[in-house]
Order: sequence, then structure tokens, then C-alpha cells
Amino acid sequence: MIDLQIRAATADEAEAVLAFWRESAEGTSVSDDVPGVTRLVERDPEALLLALADGRIVGSVIAGWDGWRASLYRLAVLPAYRRRGISTALLRAAEERFAALGGRRADAMVLEANGTGRMLWAAAGYEREEQWRRWVKPLA
Repeated sequence: MIDLQIRAATADEAEAVLAFWRESAEGTSVSDDVPGVTRLVERDPEALLLALADGRIVGSVIAGWDGWRASLYRLAVLPAYRRRGISTALLRAAEERFAALGGRRADAMVLEANGTGRMLWAAAGYEREEQWRRWVKPLA
């Protein structure tokens, strides 16, 4: 059994989080930089949840709450630590956070090409909604 700690990230961990995502997460984001991670943590100090084992980041999820919607992003686990219940523990912590804040439903952002991710979300009880599509517009 793995000795796992789930806790919120701190702003000074931005570089380590970015290095973890480069190794563990599918896809990239326009916010994949130190200022982006730092802004997230400063705006909502409980949003970026980390799983730590053996003194290193082995998992993450962003549990964003805007007062209306509960949104999940960047669920990732270090490849060498997968299939040990880390994503389940991260999702449990995120869902507990949302419930405590009054959330009624959690939405997950999942890359269409991420087959492993889609299977993980389905196994966690999440269902794909065919009637919704994401519309985006770059601001910079």
C-alpha cells in the first residue's frame, strides 16, 4: 500500500506542478506556465489538489469552483504510480470540496483523444454528455 497525502498546492510549487504535468498529463493548456499556476492557487487556494508519495507529486486534479459550477481539470497520475487508487483519492477529495461548497454536479474536461482518461472518468461514474460541446476563443 502506498502512503499517500492529498493536499492543496502552494504557489511556490508551480514549477514542480508544471514538471509533473509535462510527464503525466495529456495535452497542454494556455495556462501551462508559472504565472498561470500561481494565479490559480492565489485566486482559489484549495482548487489545485496534489497527491504526494515518497516526497514527490504523483497526482493532481484542479477542482475549480466559481460559485455556480464545479469543474474538474488536469486529473493526472505519474505513470509509475498508476493503478494504485490515486485518481480515485483525488476525485474523492475534489467531490468532497464541491459538496462542502454547495456544488450539485461536477463537470470534467477530458480530451477526446485521451482514451485512457475517458475510461478512467467512466469508471469513476462520470458520463459523457453528447448534447454539449466546448466553444473557445483565445483572449491573447
